Amino acid sequence: MAVTSAPERERNGALAAGARLWASFARRPESGAVLSLLVVGAFLSIFTTQFLTVGNLTLVARGFAFTAIAAMGAFLVILTGGIDLSVGSVMGLAGLTAAVLSATGTNPLVAILAGLLAGTAVGAINGVLTATMALAPFMVTLGMLSVVRGIDVAITGGTPIQGIDPVITWLGQGYVLGIPVPVWIMAIIGLLLTFVMTRTSFGWHVYSIGGNEEAARLSGVKVRRVKIAVYTVAGLLAAVGGILLTARLGVGESTSGTGYELDVIAAAVIGGTSLTGGRGSVVGAIWGAALLGVVRNGLVLLGVSDFWQTIAIGLVIIFAVVIDRIRTRNAP
Repeated sequence: MAVTSAPERERNGALAAGARLWASFARRPESGAVLSLLVVGAFLSIFTTQFLTVGNLTLVARGFAFTAIAAMGAFLVILTGGIDLSVGSVMGLAGLTAAVLSATGTNPLVAILAGLLAGTAVGAINGVLTATMALAPFMVTLGMLSVVRGIDVAITGGTPIQGIDPVITWLGQGYVLGIPVPVWIMAIIGLLLTFVMTRTSFGWHVYSIGGNEEAARLSGVKVRRVKIAVYTVAGLLAAVGGILLTARLGVGESTSGTGYELDVIAAAVIGGTSLTGGRGSVVGAIWGAALLGVVRNGLVLLGVSDFWQTIAIGLVIIFAVVIDRIRTRNAP
């Protein structure tokens, strides 16, 4: 019988511990997004000297913070097996509401609260129609996308809203300890939502509905209430992202938030949220948004034309959906 030396046993133990750590990481829903981000980051750091500069990374972080905040709401909806296509329009509505009120001299805090209320109200309507009337989330939120976008245009009449209070614009353009304010807000929301989803009964109810809605109902979960709450929170987080986006631009426009529904949903899915429900994480939505932001930034730094950028982002999204299907099929 062979006898291993102490150094060999230590090495074998370290290898075994490393293998367990890797297996634990690989099982995490956000692992694919994390690895992809590291690979893309390494590639860009080699082929462009501008990528790893503090200024560029700060710009990227602020850029994907808006998407990440709304994506955390989309994560909740998708986790229950639903979808919210109205998120981009809701972002625009919230930002415009705050901008219009602020431009007319309303207290900035009141303007912000009104914007948040507008987004929350749309989310609640989505939830009520979906949960209580058993309507398809895809059709409900698709219709709401058109309705809210029409309201966005009606509010502005196609004219940009200027004269936004500096307190509001600071939220999108300011810094705290050298870090953009939107990034701080994203981090705070991420921490709070992670606690809710991992340490409260509400979080477990959301996961259980996505895993098996009928079983959750039979076990006593108030499925309708939870679904309404999920869509309402998604509307609130979309509103937060929209107000910050408008604050960053410094002007309210009817086109604000247009197309963001694609990025927001894609960020959640890329971050490991399963389209079939029941699997995903808050931090995964943030990683997914970060990956999209880095890819876009990298394409700009590499001088890739706009239409190729669109194609590249589309391919990233398709790849994420394929991986989700494979992961779901192989799940125990």
